[in-house]
Amino acid sequence: MAIIKPFKGIRPPKELVEKVESRPYDVLDSEEARAEAGDNEMSLYHIIKPEIDFPVGTSEYDPKVYEKAAENFKKFQDKGWLVQDECEHYYIYAQTMNGKTQYGLVVCAHTDDYQKGNIKKHELTRRDKEEDRMKHVRINNANIEPVFFAYPDNSVLNSLIMRYAATEPEYDFIAPVDGFRHQFWVISDQQDIDTITDEFAKMPSLYIADGHHRSAAAALVGAEKQKQNPNHKGDEEYNFFMAVCFQASQLTILDYNRVIKDLNGMSSAEFIEALKKNFIVEKKGSEIYKPAKLHEFSLYLDGEWYSLVAKEGTYNNDDPIGVLDVDISSRLILDEILDIKDLRSSNRIDFVGGLRGLGELKRRVDSGEMRTALALYPVSMQQIMDIADSGKIMPPKATWFEPKLRSGLVIHKLS
Repeated sequence: MAIIKPFKGIRPPKELVEKVESRPYDVLDSEEARAEAGDNEMSLYHIIKPEIDFPVGTSEYDPKVYEKAAENFKKFQDKGWLVQDECEHYYIYAQTMNGKTQYGLVVCAHTDDYQKGNIKKHELTRRDKEEDRMKHVRINNANIEPVFFAYPDNSVLNSLIMRYAATEPEYDFIAPVDGFRHQFWVISDQQDIDTITDEFAKMPSLYIADGHHRSAAAALVGAEKQKQNPNHKGDEEYNFFMAVCFQASQLTILDYNRVIKDLNGMSSAEFIEALKKNFIVEKKGSEIYKPAKLHEFSLYLDGEWYSLVAKEGTYNNDDPIGVLDVDISSRLILDEILDIKDLRSSNRIDFVGGLRGLGELKRRVDSGEMRTALALYPVSMQQIMDIADSGKIMPPKATWFEPKLRSGLVIHKLS
């Protein structure tokens, strides 16, 4: 069962939400955050990217930067830019991208569920990134930004959400950077709160879609606080962390594509010939060509687009990892032909999220920065859930979720 609870969210007043809200900390660098914040002292970047309050070049990992985050968090509350709700609520957060809306329930999930594997992950985490987020949670004593979960489709919850969606939202704005619509409702009715809690209790698992490091950090900080409390019972606020949970079928996963700097000493003709061992290769011309189905890839090389269809026998339909296009391309193209063994550390490869389109792949190759580009068909949410259920880990750089959650709509305090 999935243990969740409502919480007393810390939120901006309605008239200030567009001043406070921001992109998540990990989708932009320090200078981008500095530029976006500009002279807006209410921007959440002063809490989640507080290095912008120091001279250019100050490390985001400097101890004084973490201290500044806590100082600014207190300042935001003192000035009334962030105000804590008097009662515990669940919240609904809706995002609309390209005419499609997905509705998430903002809840507090239990750290024990993460530790026990009831909250399932599909990516490896890095200790340095975990430690960074742990420091941020510790010093603020809060989850400033939510993690992004998926849950199996549920008709009871869907009906409840749609009932609220028909009413006027607390927040409703178009974000300046992504151009997507963001809406937010407060669930204060106790019967609805109980219904949500009960429906989640029936779910065997929740799935991390995005935010593996934030989830790990929250669980580790919760474990630290458990050890520090001789009267620990398990229902203290530090046992919970904030998540936005979406029905799996609503989520949009975009392609996550590759651009490669060289052909491992081969000519273009030799490279194309090497591909024919495991792929049916078909030249498509100079117009951008997008993969249309699973196990089809598109390659851009020397101003031409190619379709690559993996041959039967090159993948295993019974293996949740082996059937993935990201695994096929990594094994049979990047490793076997181009000798790129480690996608996390190689400086010969870079990755482009699907929101930027295949035109970005073409641009980077045409500019001479990259030699070739490879576009993949998107992973499905069902594939992610199958892998998480099997206890396996996806290959790196496999998923790109859009739209990203905006930060600053609600915050969870650990006490």
